[in-house]
Amino acid sequence: MSSSSTPQQRRGNTRQRIQDVALELFAEQGYEKTSLREIAEGLDVTKAALYYHFKTKEDILISLFADLTRPIDELIAWGERQPEPRSLEVKKELLSRYSEAMTDAAPLYRFMQENQAALRELSIGEAFKERLFRMVDLLRTTDTPLTDQVRCVSALFTMHAGLAFLQHVEGDPEEKRRAALEVAIDLISQAHHA
Repeated sequence: MSSSSTPQQRRGNTRQRIQDVALELFAEQGYEKTSLREIAEGLDVTKAALYYHFKTKEDILISLFADLTRPIDELIAWGERQPEPRSLEVKKELLSRYSEAMTDAAPLYRFMQENQAALRELSIGEAFKERLFRMVDLLRTTDTPLTDQVRCVSALFTMHAGLAFLQHVEGDPEEKRRAALEVAIDLISQAHHA
């Protein structure tokens, strides 16, 4: 670490290391089976040092969720500022940027997929669901036929399914992301042109 780094930068780096180790352990062992002691051991620090940054596992998870979903919150805010009805180009941009944000937060999405029972008990589960509903509202046009509304919803969930299930398919992760995005854009385009 250079002598020019500030204490805040060092704390930020430690905070991120804690998040990374915790997410790795949560993914390996499950959220419920991972203790703060194990997270501290994984970092080679004392529990007291860990407590300085986070008091509970949920605090770690909430901070991870906030950091990794910030781009999605920014995207939703951008989408909500676009004039209604939203154009096909705006919807394509929403899907494209959402796909990139999901890729950046892939470890969190994998954790969520593998720890659904724990998520139901935690506040972030509701927050995540609320984000999804807001994204659906940005993509869907309510005065269109129901089949087109289903296409819009399916476009969003195509990318989630792609992230969750294509991880087990051989190939380049970026190619898989682009393939899921292409299908999502096809669905939104069909809905828009119907």
